[in-house]
Amino acid sequence: MTVRMDQLSWVEYARRVREQSPVVFLPCGATEQHGPHLPLGTDALLASALCEDVARQVDGLVAPALSYGYKSQPKCGGGQHFCGTTSLDGQTLIALVRDAVREFARHGVTRLVLVDGHYENQWFVTEGIQLALRELGTSSPLEVMRLEHWDFCSETTLNDVFPDGFPGFALEHAAVIETSLMLHYLPNLVRLDLIPDDGPADFPPYDMYPSRTEWVPPSGVLSSARGSSADKGLRMARDIVGGIAQAVRKEFRL
Repeated sequence: MTVRMDQLSWVEYARRVREQSPVVFLPCGATEQHGPHLPLGTDALLASALCEDVARQVDGLVAPALSYGYKSQPKCGGGQHFCGTTSLDGQTLIALVRDAVREFARHGVTRLVLVDGHYENQWFVTEGIQLALRELGTSSPLEVMRLEHWDFCSETTLNDVFPDGFPGFALEHAAVIETSLMLHYLPNLVRLDLIPDDGPADFPPYDMYPSRTEWVPPSGVLSSARGSSADKGLRMARDIVGGIAQAVRKEFRL
């Protein structure tokens, strides 16, 4: 039985919401450069794949991803100057999330999880949730969880994946974590032969506007993706999926 909402008829979706009160997962990603070796849709593709694995564990459903995110920032996404990166203003993303949350409430969904796969989305997704809940009022039975999936990678796993030291999640754009997860879930979309040799980007402790594009490696990769593997992706996916499933069961009393 599929966990994907977009593969159900409206009749079957309504029945499952009415009879099973499933947790509905809404992946939030971006359309953003991920170097020459990963696709533009990496953030939404990974968030969706992880959501599907979690949904199978908790008998949930996965909604179609929000595939446009907040503007790419140089220090965590390479910036807006790359061809293909297609972004939203903050107020647009807030409105998109607000409207989506309200619509799920109208469907009768009472448990909703927004799984963010794009670093820059965090506070705009939060604002959208809060505005929707304010409009729905305290009588609404809807509860919402928001999370960034990478936060569920354990320290032990990160130490094993990065034997020479973990560079931090911001610099891991299009690097070992995302490349390894893509090798696990969607290996046909990864071009290992095109991984660049760029070392970790070295940013100052401030920002400049207009952005200093010369701060960003030309490839768009902020830290080396060399050493990525499907085995590392599987290990991180197990951490992430297991951790999210545990959090969902706890907070939604499953």
